[in-house]
Amino acid sequence: MNTNATLEQMKQLRLSGMAHAYQQQLELPLHKQLDAHELIAQLIQSEQLNRQQEKTTYYLKLAKLRLSAIPEQINCSAARNLTKQQLATLLTGQYLQQGENILITGSTGCGKSYLACALGYQSCLLGMKTTYLSMNRFIEKITLAKLDGSYIKLLNHLERQALIIIDDFGLQPMQQEVKLALLQILEERHGKRSTMITSQLPVAKWYDYINEPTIADAVMDRLTASAHRIELKGESLRRKK
Repeated sequence: MNTNATLEQMKQLRLSGMAHAYQQQLELPLHKQLDAHELIAQLIQSEQLNRQQEKTTYYLKLAKLRLSAIPEQINCSAARNLTKQQLATLLTGQYLQQGENILITGSTGCGKSYLACALGYQSCLLGMKTTYLSMNRFIEKITLAKLDGSYIKLLNHLERQALIIIDDFGLQPMQQEVKLALLQILEERHGKRSTMITSQLPVAKWYDYINEPTIADAVMDRLTASAHRIELKGESLRRKK
């Protein structure tokens, strides 16, 4: 049996996880190598794991999360108004399966963006397409898409995302076309896809921020109808550092 040829065929077929596991087996003494059935099982498991890792890496690249945040580094405490049970529930990703939203509010520096990025990271680990946008970036994308004729393409892209994160909602005024775009996006995602919003403004003040009664009613209805609300408290984490 030509093991080098077998390895080369695995690489040509892009079975890199399988090829790596097979190479490791070949480097072992003969008496320590697995028998045929065990070897096949291990090769398949290695390939599956490798593909999952590659998929996660790809989704993280597309998500463009602003912060390299992971759930294990989230500080849960009564002082922050965030419990371990709350976080654990969100990390299961059930809200993604049910198309529920997450609304995170709190003063500047309290860790809203970090929590959002950590949940975005977990979403990618679960194999869910995720997109992160600061509010400024969201407005820029909508405005530019309207100008260059790519608005429908942008809407189709966002509709395919299991999770959209809009960070720092409320920091910049929205023009009428952006308000309408936000409503259209939320309408298409309602009950099917999840949207995560972070804001220094309490949810009760979002209506005034939108400043357009009819649109505000519709936007708030779709955002809050089925949403997990997290109001972070405590001192600025930046100031502590």
